[in-house]
Amino acid sequence: MSATILYIEDNPDNSLLVQRALKARGYEVLWAANGASGIEQAEAHPPDLILLDINLPDIDGYEVARRLRAHDGLRAVPIMAITANALKGDAEKALAAGCDAYIAKPLQLHELWDRVAALVQA
Repeated sequence: MSATILYIEDNPDNSLLVQRALKARGYEVLWAANGASGIEQAEAHPPDLILLDINLPDIDGYEVARRLRAHDGLRAVPIMAITANALKGDAEKALAAGCDAYIAKPLQLHELWDRVAALVQA
């Protein structure tokens, strides 16, 4: 059975690129356009992995990660931050909020595929 990945991303172009790239590798991809709907989707249908943009329009990704980690049924689901925030300390801030991995935009598809594969097998 293929892994289900929830991508929480407000930019439709970024979302489409990642969805296509992951579907090409056989993953089922769900999408949420903001933090609140992402949390709701994760609670209703816990995925195998959550990809999380940090700069969301309603709740920032750091807070989304903290809320996901506080939910009993989602505590063990890996979260990978995908963000344009690539300054010194941004990766550490994402990890401190509860993310398991961090990848900077613009995405390199091979790096995305490798990171996703490692997290869904863990």
